[in-house]
Amino acid sequence: MKPNKFSSRSGFTLLEIMLVVVIIGMLITVAVVKLSGQSEKARLVATRNQIDSYKNALGIYELDNGVFPTTEQGLQALITQPSGVTLPNWKGPYLDPPVIRKDQWGRDYIYRYPGQKIPNGYDLFSVGPNGIEGDDDDIGNWQ
Repeated sequence: MKPNKFSSRSGFTLLEIMLVVVIIGMLITVAVVKLSGQSEKARLVATRNQIDSYKNALGIYELDNGVFPTTEQGLQALITQPSGVTLPNWKGPYLDPPVIRKDQWGRDYIYRYPGQKIPNGYDLFSVGPNGIEGDDDDIGNWQ
């Protein structure tokens, strides 16, 4: 008989496999903990950026027409000329693409003119992650 050129120990033991599984689990845990808050931060930043985009469009609208849209006309006045009002200098749509988007939590942005937070201007905001207006997580043009 020829001696086996492999040692009597071939493959991995259960202990070695378990050690590798534990190390992989720890690495995944660290990655999840580090990345867990990033998606919510990204939603906040995206909402602020969208509000800034609407602010720019509202500023151009106001330059063209001399007034901001009323609360009733809302952000839709950036897309289509408000009916029942004569605005000879309306040069819209003021958004590209001409779409009023929802915030990152699937809710409509709230627009008010005249504003409550900015009395001589307008309020434009998202009620934020919890969906409750008037608390600390609202994201608005006054921030």
